[in-house]
Amino acid sequence: MQRTQKSLASLVKVGLALLTFGVTVQLQAADASGTWTWSTPGRDGGPERKSTLKLKVEGEKVTGKLSAPGRQGNTTELDIEEGKIKGDEISFQVSREFNGNKFTTKYHGKVSGDTIKGEIEAPGRGGGDPTKRPWEAKREK
Repeated sequence: MQRTQKSLASLVKVGLALLTFGVTVQLQAADASGTWTWSTPGRDGGPERKSTLKLKVEGEKVTGKLSAPGRQGNTTELDIEEGKIKGDEISFQVSREFNGNKFTTKYHGKVSGDTIKGEIEAPGRGGGDPTKRPWEAKREK
């Protein structure tokens, strides 16, 4: 009987240690710092447009800049707003102004090694419903 209780107590201790380790691993944010790039198809069959994202992570806070091609062919550098990372989930947004109107694009994804896969939610044309499209960025080495 005493041997069974000791064995059970040992199993409980091991279980608690594993549970504690598992929770710690889940709470640790993925490494999203660095430079990330991706391409999107050009409008009306035009050339692909390359975007570059430079991220810095401090705890759960994400800051950085997004350099993206503008509609007139120029490159726009935008500050990241509301950047967060929790575990492997990352989110942020960028805002642009055009003709006195502010447009906000939201990015959501999962960091896995040197890849972020997720979704971009952009304002709809003419004030319509937002458009969503897949997003996959690769870390530059």
